[in-house]
Amino acid sequence: MISRVIVLVIDGLGVGAMPDAAEYGDAGSNTLSHLADAVGGLDLPTLEALGLGHITNIKGVRVMGQPEGCFGRLGFLSKGLDSIAGYWEIAGHPTDIAGPLYPNGFPSDMVAALEQVFGRKIVGNRRSSGVAMLRECEAEHLSSGALIVWTDGRRTCHVAAHESAMRRDEFFQRCRDARKLLKDPWGILRVSAHLLSGDAGLVQFSPQSREFVLEPPGLTMFDVLNRVSQILIGVGKVGDLFSGRGLTRSVPVAPWASLLTEVTGMLKKVPRGLIFAGLDVLEAGAAQSAAALHDFDRQLSGLLEQLRPGDLLVITGDHGRDMTKADQTPTREYVPLLATGPKLAYGVHLGIRASAADLGHTIVEALQGGQLPVGESFLDALRAG
Repeated sequence: MISRVIVLVIDGLGVGAMPDAAEYGDAGSNTLSHLADAVGGLDLPTLEALGLGHITNIKGVRVMGQPEGCFGRLGFLSKGLDSIAGYWEIAGHPTDIAGPLYPNGFPSDMVAALEQVFGRKIVGNRRSSGVAMLRECEAEHLSSGALIVWTDGRRTCHVAAHESAMRRDEFFQRCRDARKLLKDPWGILRVSAHLLSGDAGLVQFSPQSREFVLEPPGLTMFDVLNRVSQILIGVGKVGDLFSGRGLTRSVPVAPWASLLTEVTGMLKKVPRGLIFAGLDVLEAGAAQSAAALHDFDRQLSGLLEQLRPGDLLVITGDHGRDMTKADQTPTREYVPLLATGPKLAYGVHLGIRASAADLGHTIVEALQGGQLPVGESFLDALRAG
């Protein structure tokens, strides 16, 4: 019987375009395959052993004759491409992001409202990746204190400020206020607050970011498992993305390696329930991303050594982020589904799942929480063998 589930969600870890990817301009996307091609191959022995090579063709990653885990792909019913859509659907709540789209930046009345909330001028305001926007607006921000704002084209408003321009507590409070203000009439679900650090020319994103998100309007696996008194721990951005609802404890955002160390340590202290972690492993450049994935793979092997009978470990993603896409925004892709644990089946192909909610449904069933209203459990496949 499974008594403890550990889920590691790697931000932007896509493994191939979904059937409707062309509608998003993402036909042919494959984050992992294209990353591997860019660096001449990836060295990921731990993930390889679990069956990663069975999910998509990745240069340097072999197809194992007998994988040590179960493998498949998760798709998404949600129309959004950001972490909200991905995490909420994994938790059993697909979203219909049918509200306003902002492919060319936010409207002037919304920008004026933001400037009033922050008491600062806004610069940037277009669809972009954070790295590209920082390169474009860094000098003006440092000289004038104007806040950098950009969008993913949908319902997330990204805001960045250098720690020398605005105190952290004040910045986060203003972002919290902005999220409340921007829901109507602009339909903004999330304000993503990015602190910047470093001297001119060397400015970078600090790990001390925050996500200010509306609560999911429907039931999630946290709500269901909370009713049966399970221990529910959100690690990294998870607490913010669900507004803390249903969680027993939240571990704040930090560098991914620190969070993974924290999760590994929890395995000696948390006897049951769900540990759900969001990890921003991938970097802006191909070489940096490959190195980070290698480090993750090495650190993952230490976590696997701590698993005990009754544990289920799942590794997945929330969307793609194909480096070949010019603006480096999220891409419409499947994400990997790797599952392992002592006494569980191995080498089982879990298929191409229509919805990431299948994972949430499986977790709820495994932890004796009953069922979610959406999703199809694959728990029986994990128990087979």
